[in-house]
Amino acid sequence: MKTLKLLLPILGIFLFSACSSIKVATDYDTATDFTQYKTFAFYKKGIDKVEISDLDKRRILKGIEAELIARGYTKSENPDILVSIFAKSRQKVNVYNDNFMYGYGWYPYYYGPNSGVRVDQYTEGTLFIDFIDAEKKQLAWQGIGSGALNNYKSVEKKEAKIRQFVEEIMELYPIQKPETK
Repeated sequence: MKTLKLLLPILGIFLFSACSSIKVATDYDTATDFTQYKTFAFYKKGIDKVEISDLDKRRILKGIEAELIARGYTKSENPDILVSIFAKSRQKVNVYNDNFMYGYGWYPYYYGPNSGVRVDQYTEGTLFIDFIDAEKKQLAWQGIGSGALNNYKSVEKKEAKIRQFVEEIMELYPIQKPETK
């Protein structure tokens, strides 16, 4: 019984952290030599079509720019790669069975007044980051991140979440940031 009482909070923390994580994936042309790319620019036509606020667009682009500069890229009027983004969102519903019971025999006691079924509704956002070979006019790399979006009361928390999305997606980019000492 004591073990169960100790494991429930740990399980709760694990479930909470699993729900708040960002799922990332990548797709790219395996024949591409990513070391050939040294410069980048943002693809304005593609970015203008994204249906999110201009503030959020700037936050995303600022994060991508920081990640690319950290990898040794420079911004250029004549770039090797063009960077575009796309974002979408959808409503999600999770249903949980919260019937935590304790006690022995035929009449177990239920834990708390809200035991039973719990329904959570949230918005899941997906961010696509596309790197297009400027010379070939072909998609060279695409990073995708999906996770829960919250209505943040704090601008700092919203910026941190956007930065987290971009950083986790860019971790899958073939050219990694140099290790800092």
